[in-house]
This record gives sequence, C-alpha cells and structure tokens, in this order.
Amino acid sequence: MKNFWRFIFRKNLPSNSLCQMDFAVLGLGDSSYTKFNFVAKKLHRRLMQLGGSALLPACLGDEQHELGPDAAIDPWMGDLWEKVLELYPVPHDLAMIPPGVPLPSRFTFQFLQDVSSTVSEEPRVASLDPPGPPSEFLPFLAPMVANQRVTGPSHFQDVRLIDFDITGSSISFSAGDVVLIQPSNSAIHVQQFCQVLGLDPNQWFVLQAREPGVPCPPGLPQPCSVHHLVSQHLDIASVPRRSFFELLACLSPHGMEREKLQELSSAQGQEEFCEYCTRPRRTILEVLCDFPHTAGAIPPDYLLDLIPRIRPRAFSIASSLLVHPARLQILVAVVQYQTRLKEPRRGLCSSWLASLDPAQGPVQVPMWVRPGGLTFPGTPDTPVIMVGPGTGVAPFRAAVQERVAQGQTGNFLFFGCRQRDQDFYWEAEWKELEKRGCLTLVTAFSREQKQKVYVQHRLREQGPLIWELLDHDGAYFYLAGNAKYIPSDVMEALTAIFRKDGGLSEPDAAAYLARLQRTLRFQTETWA
Repeated sequence: MKNFWRFIFRKNLPSNSLCQMDFAVLGLGDSSYTKFNFVAKKLHRRLMQLGGSALLPACLGDEQHELGPDAAIDPWMGDLWEKVLELYPVPHDLAMIPPGVPLPSRFTFQFLQDVSSTVSEEPRVASLDPPGPPSEFLPFLAPMVANQRVTGPSHFQDVRLIDFDITGSSISFSAGDVVLIQPSNSAIHVQQFCQVLGLDPNQWFVLQAREPGVPCPPGLPQPCSVHHLVSQHLDIASVPRRSFFELLACLSPHGMEREKLQELSSAQGQEEFCEYCTRPRRTILEVLCDFPHTAGAIPPDYLLDLIPRIRPRAFSIASSLLVHPARLQILVAVVQYQTRLKEPRRGLCSSWLASLDPAQGPVQVPMWVRPGGLTFPGTPDTPVIMVGPGTGVAPFRAAVQERVAQGQTGNFLFFGCRQRDQDFYWEAEWKELEKRGCLTLVTAFSREQKQKVYVQHRLREQGPLIWELLDHDGAYFYLAGNAKYIPSDVMEALTAIFRKDGGLSEPDAAAYLARLQRTLRFQTETWA
C-alpha cells in the first residue's frame, strides 16, 4: 500500500496517465476522527487528476452512523453495479448465482475417529530461546504475576493493574509501545455454543481447503479439537454484521427463521437489524440461540466463513524495563455496560483478563509487542507535556519512568479523573516523583466540585507555561484517551492558548498546531 501511495503521488506522472481507467472509491471511516475518510477523499481526487474516469462520487462510509457504514454503502453499491453492468454486461452463457444460494465454504472439516492421546493443541508459542521476538502467530505465554483492582470499591468501573513476567521472552519495548493480547471465550459461552449447534467439543478434525494453495487459518493447529476452535478462534461474543445474517439465511432449513434472517440482512430491513442487533449489542451466540432450528443445522464446514476469528486486543504498556526489568504492566478498564438486554454487555478481552487470578494457580497469557503511535524525543533536554485522562495515563507512566531513569526531568503530566479517592491511578508514585523534582503534575478531578473540571480547563489555566514550553523550549505534546471528545477539546484549548498567550491570530494559531503535528511535536493515541 505504501509503495502504491508513494507512486500515485509522484509529481512527474503525466495528467493523462489513467485516461483509460474507470474507477470508483469506497472509503470506510469514522467521523469521530478529525480526518474523516481522508485517504478515500485524497485518492479519489488524485485518480481524477491523473485522467481517470469516476463511475460515481466517492462513497464515505461512517462507523458512527446509526446503521454503520452500510447506510452510505447500500445505495452506492446499487448504483455501482448498474454502471459496471452497463460497461461490462454479463456474458449470455453465464448465469447469475441466484439469491439465497451460498457460495461453497472455504474449508471442509474432516472429523477424525481415533486421535492419539499424544496429539497436542497447545498454541504454538515462542520458546525460551526463540529465533526472534514473539509475534501474532508465535506469541509468548507470559505468566501473570499480579491482577490488582486500582479503583475504589464504590467506583462505577473496575480498572486493573496487571503485571506479567516476560523473563526469557526476548520481548523488549520502549515508552509508547503497545502489547497485543490474544483473549479466549469464557467456558460457559463455549458450552452454550456447542449445545446450540449440536457439536461435540471433544471431537477432533483436520481442515481441507477447497481451493489449491489456500493456507489453513493461522494459529489453528492441525489436527484441532472443536473445543479449541470455539474457545480460542471463533469470535462468538462479537456483534454480527449483516453478512452473518445473509449467510445464515442461506444455510437455514426453517421457513420462518429463514424469512426473518433474510429480512434482517436486506437493505430494507436495516432499521430492524439496528434495533435487534446493533443498538443492544446482541452477540453472535445470542443470535444463534434466538434461531435454534437454523443454528442446529449449520454445517461445520461453514463455521469459518460465518464467524470471524478472535482478534488480538492492544493495550498501552504502562511500565519501563529500566524500572521494572523483565516485567510488563498494563492498565485495563473492564468493559461492562447495560443495554435493553437482560444480560450485561462485557468486553471479551478485559473481562477474560479480569477473571484470571494468579493467586489461584499459574496463569499464562499469549502476548507480543509492537511499536505504538507515540514516540518520545531522544534528546535529554527536550521537555514533554503529557495529557492522559483516565486510563489514557498508562503510556505516560512508562514514559515518565523511562525518562526519569535516564535523568530527564522536563516531565509535565496533566491527569484527569472523577474523584481523587476513587480513580487517581499511581497517586503515590506521582507524588514521590514531584518531591524529587522529576515531575510537574497538574490534576483535574471532574466530580469534586459543582462545575465539572477537565484536563482541557487545566491546560488553559496553565496557558503561559504551555506556550513557554512549546515555543521557547521546543517541548513535545502528547495526548492519550477517548477519541470521541478528548482530542477536539484539547486542540481547542491549545489554539486558545496560542491566541491568548502567544498573541497569534486564529489562522496563525491553526497553522502553528498543524506544524506541531507535521513535525511530530504533537502526537495522539486515542481509541473509540
């Protein structure tokens, strides 16, 4: 992709390079981010500049829309096929696949009668003397050392500080890096799934690809047990997409259930799909329980086409190897919320991690590390301003530990939470660093006074200091937290500081912020 992008934007490409090309651009984006569908818009413009002929205006799917990206994609796809079939009609001797007929599954399951007791399906893991660092398909099984709740007992959210031992793993990391963790489904959900589909969890199988050259899904052992497939691979706790209902309808032998599934997967039924599935966050397992005749008739061959695999979850690393050698720590907010469904909604990975208790016996978690979105300056005298409300403070604990260990003292941390005695993470640690003159800490406790106070208010109050640090001392500015509100509020506070304390006009303040972003002196790591 990078090579293509660099090539397509070469200045020496003639303006008629693509004069014989018809094209259409479909962008998948999220309007809670500042540069909504930036790549799709830029690509569409560039293809036009090079002489390409756009079949349609660019389609900009938006994850924030109540109906998801499909709200924009459905009508656009209808128009696209009309255009394409005008230009390239289907040959007369080729029949269209009728609606309701599924394509063949990608794999077939060959169930085994006798499986030797010596067969192991332990996930492939990086050994204690691995050829390279652990990766997604060769993770390190890290022993969990501690799993401690760090919010007060009356606080609405359970937040955990989790400590792993990475001795002998060859994992190394710096401040700003992230750890990826591969979660598992709960035992009760695995049992329910096997029951509703009529599967024997102790049965073993090997996969055969229908097409030559198609590799088996990575991370799935051969042979494999049904229990391993369901607990480690199939994301049965995720909220299904329309394509799930479409394929399920094709596989259903039950008239009434098939009709309902077809309705939920149709363009006309999207409001009902949203009401049934998206708004209440109904899971794949719950849908299958609602359609028992269909679920019981699903051929195992289609399981890998029907249900996505469990994706790893990324967490900011909250510790430095210079302070905690051979340890890796993360701060995890356990996701749990109520919708109109009786059962609370739970985050798969955070709930799984919270359920593990090393005090009850050895616990191992598959993990690997990759660079994150934040990089800190290598020059010893460069100050850093870090804004980390809530669990957004995690990467900054790693940064402060690392920088203090290296003798760097220009550390300015803006931390926000609800109440000092409930969710003030690492309070004692920050206070100790303040005493030693290694850290300047500014706090905002939003619920401790009538008028709510957030980090952006504290930034404005410290406007002269912020301007001095950025404009005269060449400071770097970092922000981590929720993508919905935090970035826009903080950027607004910064431009107000540039106008008030820097004396810049509104256009110059915007240009100053853009320059900080371009030179990586303003960096963000946010999540939806």
